Amino acid sequence: MNINLDNPDIMSSSEAAEIWGKSESYVRISLRQSKDKWPKGTYRRFGKTIVVTTKGMEAVTGIKDPRKKK
Repeated sequence: MNINLDNPDIMSSSEAAEIWGKSESYVRISLRQSKDKWPKGTYRRFGKTIVVTTKGMEAVTGIKDPRKKK
């Protein structure tokens, strides 16, 4: 199974927060307070780094990917 890490739908939590116009700590706080809102497989922790997917951000924020509106 190959995973394309160049896929723009995979990003760091800080990058995702910036794209969705949220504070830098948004993802971390959301995972702590509302982990059940995140669909399975849409986030992962690597030490202190959190990696998320577009699908996860859309589910939690209720906002479609702002990059696709352009």
